[in-house]
Amino acid sequence: MDRPDDNNPLQPLCHGVPELFRKWERKDMISIYFDGLCRPRNPGGVATYGYVIYQDGKKVKSGSGVIGSGAGMTNNVAEYSALKHAAEWVSRNSVDDEIVIKGDSQLVIHQMNGTWQIKSETSKKFVPEIRRLLEGRKTKFIWIPREQNTEADLLSNVAYNPFWKLDRKGNVTL
Repeated sequence: MDRPDDNNPLQPLCHGVPELFRKWERKDMISIYFDGLCRPRNPGGVATYGYVIYQDGKKVKSGSGVIGSGAGMTNNVAEYSALKHAAEWVSRNSVDDEIVIKGDSQLVIHQMNGTWQIKSETSKKFVPEIRRLLEGRKTKFIWIPREQNTEADLLSNVAYNPFWKLDRKGNVTL
């Protein structure tokens, strides 16, 4: 396996971001990758998130966690929560660099760009909060395919791992 530490699955080759893409990132730029999930069912499952922040091509922060389970938990809540946690870090650290935010949720990217209407209560809650956290910063939102978002995806899955159970045959159940 091509990892810096063969025992640590959180250190995949190129940290889930193809080296080719990282070389194109400019100096004085923040790149944020975010992802969320809701399992074993959506809605109503366990919602978790993951995000990774690069500054000038170097990882400066990553995070993951569990949002909750049951009523009110959805994939969209998880995706928006991941972005909000990353935006809170940007706000706390007074980042002035240009920010490029990348995710595989078309809903989140389009709503944050203002190209899709905001209708759901989830979006009405999260979009203004995230915009406020990023206010005054040059920010771009870019949709990327899931294959280019592997590190944030891995982090959201790692946050979900405590909810996995194995049956007697070794199959994952909940």
